[in-house]
Amino acid sequence: MQVSTRFAIALPAGYVPAHALAFHGRDANGPAERVEGTHIRKAVLLDGVPTLLDLAIHDDHADCAIDADGPVAARARAALVNMLGLAIDPAPFAAMVAGDALFAPLVGRHPGLRVIQAATVFEALTWAVIGQQINLAFAIALRRSFIELAGRPHASGMWCYPEAADVARLDADQLGMRKFSRAKAETLLRLARLVADGDLDLERLLDEHGAAGAAERLLAIKGIGPWTVNYALLRGYGYPDCSLHGDVAVRNAIGRLLGGADGPRPDLREAEAFLLAYRPQRTMAAAYCWASLGAPVA
Repeated sequence: MQVSTRFAIALPAGYVPAHALAFHGRDANGPAERVEGTHIRKAVLLDGVPTLLDLAIHDDHADCAIDADGPVAARARAALVNMLGLAIDPAPFAAMVAGDALFAPLVGRHPGLRVIQAATVFEALTWAVIGQQINLAFAIALRRSFIELAGRPHASGMWCYPEAADVARLDADQLGMRKFSRAKAETLLRLARLVADGDLDLERLLDEHGAAGAAERLLAIKGIGPWTVNYALLRGYGYPDCSLHGDVAVRNAIGRLLGGADGPRPDLREAEAFLLAYRPQRTMAAAYCWASLGAPVA
C-alpha cells in the first residue's frame, strides 16, 4: 500500500539552502540520500515503514512530499522540518553576540547559518557512533555499509536508513566484515537493542528527562561518551545549548578566534570554559566555529 501526502513548509527570510544541501549530500554515492540542485530525497524507515521524504527548496518555501510503503508515521513531517534545519532559530545567538568581538564578525560573514539535523534521533546517534575517532571519508564509507546491511528498500529503489529493530538483528561479525571495529560494532548493537527492546525511548528522551537526564542515560551505555551525546543532542534533537568542547575542529576554531591563525588549540577544560559564556546558545557557537574553518559537514 503506497500512501502519499504533499504540503509546503514556509522558510524564514534569508534561508540559505546550501547548508541543508551540503549536509544531506555529503555522500555523493549514498544509498539513502539524493541531492540534485535544490532537491533532496531521503529514504528512511519510520515505524517500520519504508518512507521517502522529498524536499524541493524554493526562495520562501519548500515543497514537501512523503511517500510511504504503508501508513505514514506521525513524525514524518517533523523529520522534514529537521532536515531543513528549522528546529534551532539562529536569531537569539545573533542577538546575543551583536557586540561580541569574536562572534559578531562571524555572524556577518556567514548569513543564514543553520544547524541541519538528521531525519531521526536514531540516525543522528548511530552516525555519531560510526564517526567516532575516524576521518570523515572513512566514516561516510562505514555509514554507507551500515545502511546497505541493516536498511530496507523503498518502492522508489532507494535504500532506507535503518531503525533500531533492523540493526538489532545484526551481529558484530557482520559489521566487522564491513570494516567496523569490534568496539564500534558492539556499541551500535548495544544501542539498537536497548531501543528495540523498549528500554530506551529516544523519541521521548529529551522531553521526559531534559538535556542533563538524557545525557546521563546515554552516557550509561558502554561506548557512548560526551562528544557523541552532544552531537546527538545537536543533530538529533535540535537542542540549542550543546557544548561541543570535545570536538577538535571547535577547539581549533576557538584557538584561532583567540590567537589568530597560529593560536594554540585550547584543552578540553579551556574550551568548555570559553563556550560557557555563550549559554544557552552554545550550539550556534559551535556551528560558527565550524563555519570559520570551512570545516567539512559532519
